[in-house]
Amino acid sequence: MVTRVLVTGAAGRIGRAVLALLAERSVDANALVLEDPGDLTARLVVAGDAADPATVRAALDGADGVIHLAAIPTPERNSAQEVFATNTLTTFTVLEEAGSAGVRHAVVASSWGITGLPWTAQPSPHPAYVPVDEAMESQVADAYGLSKQVDELTAATMARRHAMSVISLRYPFVGGFDERLRAHAARLTAEPAAGARDLWTYLEVRDAARAALQALGVRGPGAHAVHVCAPETLVPFPTEELMRRYHPTTQLLRPLPGRTAPVDTTAAVRLFGFTAEHLLDD
Repeated sequence: MVTRVLVTGAAGRIGRAVLALLAERSVDANALVLEDPGDLTARLVVAGDAADPATVRAALDGADGVIHLAAIPTPERNSAQEVFATNTLTTFTVLEEAGSAGVRHAVVASSWGITGLPWTAQPSPHPAYVPVDEAMESQVADAYGLSKQVDELTAATMARRHAMSVISLRYPFVGGFDERLRAHAARLTAEPAAGARDLWTYLEVRDAARAALQALGVRGPGAHAVHVCAPETLVPFPTEELMRRYHPTTQLLRPLPGRTAPVDTTAAVRLFGFTAEHLLDD
């Protein structure tokens, strides 16, 4: 088990949850943020650009694990060039510096966006089949999804280059049991079409943090990309009916009873024993 973890993007939603979980488990944390908010539970806080090698080296002080979360999270508020350049250079820099410093366990925040479903322009894409797995061909046509594809290739390269274990977590919509998740669920219940591109999936933020920490325990060298999400959808409708209505050309590979999430998460179970514990209904 790692003893000190560098968390990049530590002031974000998942980053704060990771810091809280590390503190709960008495694991030292270093935090790398663009600006120090002054309230992070970390042994060391470094403010600066995660694409800058010197900044990353300073933030790695004593770390033997890295959870890399720093990124522009959508293609909607920045130019395509900025999204792609920022995300890919940041991931390359963090993993290159970590590997050079002797870190052998890293986790990278990938995204459901790697499928191409959320932000691909019209016509609206449909998954080839469900449950979606890691082997399904991507339909990416946006800079964010492309950046995550490159991030996963970078992870594979760094695993070979530095004999590291690098796990890329394909996160869906992430939120806490506050207004974010509940408001999102209410919106999708009223307008199910709004959730079709995400297949109505989600992950509670504490589970997102736990997935990252568990993934640090995967032995290397090697790189793996896995989907993680809650086992049920956010909406009170049968999944198979939703698929027939909103994705009529998608092949159903196996029955999806009730509100079963149409995403295959068995790779995460197999690799590091992860299953979501915090469900909206609970």
